[in-house]
Amino acid sequence: MKVKVLTRNPDDYLRETKRDIHKLPRNYDPVLHPFEAAREYTRALNAVKLDRVFAKPFIGCLEGHKDGVSSVCKHPERLSIFLSGAFDGEIKIWNLPQRTCEKTILAHDGIIRGITFAEETEHFISVGDDKTIKTWKINESINYDDNNEDDKDEPINTIISRNVITGITHHRNKPQFATCGEVCQLWEETRNEPIKTFKWGVDSLHDVKFNPVQTNLLAACASDRSIILYDTRDTGPLRKVVMKLRTNRMAWNPMEAYTFTCANEDYNLYTFDSRKLKTPVNVYMDHVGAVTDVDYSPTGKEFVSGSYDKSIRIYEVNKGHSREIYHTKRMQHLTNVAWSLDNKYILSGSDEMNIRMWKARASEKLGVLKPREKASLNYSEALKEKFSSHPQIRRIARHRQIPKHIYNAQAEMRTIRNKMKRKEANRRVHSRRGTVPFVSERARHVVREEK
Repeated sequence: MKVKVLTRNPDDYLRETKRDIHKLPRNYDPVLHPFEAAREYTRALNAVKLDRVFAKPFIGCLEGHKDGVSSVCKHPERLSIFLSGAFDGEIKIWNLPQRTCEKTILAHDGIIRGITFAEETEHFISVGDDKTIKTWKINESINYDDNNEDDKDEPINTIISRNVITGITHHRNKPQFATCGEVCQLWEETRNEPIKTFKWGVDSLHDVKFNPVQTNLLAACASDRSIILYDTRDTGPLRKVVMKLRTNRMAWNPMEAYTFTCANEDYNLYTFDSRKLKTPVNVYMDHVGAVTDVDYSPTGKEFVSGSYDKSIRIYEVNKGHSREIYHTKRMQHLTNVAWSLDNKYILSGSDEMNIRMWKARASEKLGVLKPREKASLNYSEALKEKFSSHPQIRRIARHRQIPKHIYNAQAEMRTIRNKMKRKEANRRVHSRRGTVPFVSERARHVVREEK
């Protein structure tokens, strides 16, 4: 049994002599109140509880695809336009504020492998399993009359590739785009032949991305579990890092030219510094299925990931665990995620033919805020940050309802991870010093770096 004893120091309240004045605790600052800390703590507790009460992130869904969503694309300048491609070869042009489909184009025979907007943002380029690269004009596509049979969705330009194409990305400010497949190729919009071809002895590449800041830098994910960096000014690849399991997608940080995050098959995400690929900068856990896609927020401080475990997670760049998880009962395996350029919304495509819209901050109020309302919200945010380390507030802020299959899988993953750590520690204890070196969590997932 613990007994707490109240103790007081007599020097704080007793006089040394009878003629001394009485010592009274007094605060001479009229702004501060003696119960200010207790009041602020109560306000912070109420604010974090209200955050959980109003956490309703799901906004709506875009319905209309007849097959699973295979690729999505944001308009680089207009927030209202959004493109999506499906496994049946259809591309849909969506109006996001009205949540309506403006136009449907039967673009390819087979799966749509990638969509990207051209330098002139009135055009977009799509690639599919039929080995073709097609350029479309978005305004003409939207203005077509659905009732008129004479109007046909014809591409402006069609390029027939010699190789299978599995991904496409466009240069930020030049009429150039890159495709990946059996090899990585660099194209110009005005030519029907690639201007450069990059090879590094791999079977196939399945994702490629231009760096939005250092615009001559390319990165591609390969089938041999590697991530390869290319420079468009050079004739060959620069370097690559080989992981223990395959990387599905990758995304460059829009605010830092040298960092990128990759979504891996081993349920984790990794952020790398392209100047030092030997070990990742950070490892992001919490998913219990293969991570299929990743996309950064325009601020570069957060990113969103979609996984095969039927959930979406939002991570802060400098933290290893997710700050938010989104899920619905009907949502199946995630194929694509995208973060809107106004930093307010997240869009996700899954293989049950739906595109869902979510709020980037689950409890944020949509619409115009009055000045007093905005000041109150800012005050609540400051209080939550001030008392974020208090146990009760931290517990409420971290609490999330997650599906049962994810909860059980997380417990199993935790058991496996603890077992491996315990086994490694026992081997180190019972071996000669130096024979079993300590390997950090960041370094254990990288096999090697090649130049």
